[in-house]
Amino acid sequence: MNPFHYAFKVKDLESTRKFYVEILGCKEGRSTASWVDFDFFGNQLSAHVSDNFPVLDYCGKVDGVSVPIPHFGCLIGVEEFQFIRQKFEIEQIEFVVKPQTRYQGKTGEQLTMFVFDFSGNPLEFKAFSDAREVFQ
Repeated sequence: MNPFHYAFKVKDLESTRKFYVEILGCKEGRSTASWVDFDFFGNQLSAHVSDNFPVLDYCGKVDGVSVPIPHFGCLIGVEEFQFIRQKFEIEQIEFVVKPQTRYQGKTGEQLTMFVFDFSGNPLEFKAFSDAREVFQ
């Protein structure tokens, strides 16, 4: 797969750096006084300061769970998923959707969890039991 680029809004760069660099371990790339890039699991995130945030809609229903729309995230391995889950617990990051297994015993079985970054952006982290089933 090719890496993606995603530009999104944040409230400030200080708390954004804390979340993405200190908690998630992303490497920081280029920046100015109003934006910063991160290496987000091999993808380019571009965080731009704004004071205009749309209201989230929990219209997404996935395996019976309401999820915030829009959201973004990443596909990671099971061990990395557990490591990040532990980091969130240590840092007392509240789960929007607690770590759980979706589609248990079925095609596409996956671990998933949702959190908000410090600007209120919802992020999903997923780990598939079988990475070949990502699009099945």
